[in-house]
Amino acid sequence: QVQLVESGGGLVQPGGSLRLTCAASGIIFRSLSMAWYRQVPGKQRELVATITSGGQTTYADSVKGRFTISRDNANAKNTVYLQMNSLKPEDTAVYYCNRDPVYARFAWGQGTQVTVSS
Repeated sequence: QVQLVESGGGLVQPGGSLRLTCAASGIIFRSLSMAWYRQVPGKQRELVATITSGGQTTYADSVKGRFTISRDNANAKNTVYLQMNSLKPEDTAVYYCNRDPVYARFAWGQGTQVTVSS
């Protein structure tokens, strides 16, 4: 059974940084294109960044130049990261990881709350 567990969120001041982690289990992780999404209450979940099995990345325009997605396939770590710098209040959301939207998604994890506020 696939399980996605996100962590690393918290409260941070504008301009600050956070590093989110997604730990995946129950899947052949290294062959999958993965992604980070975020959702604000009352709005649709939006795509933030994607990373292929080979490490190619894409970003939403709103986070380009500030966020970096990466992955660690070594030693069965099965982990995807999202380094978020220069955070803005509009980045406040619950962040989730899952497969690239081109593919059928797994069941969503609980997400991790990111709040950017002074």
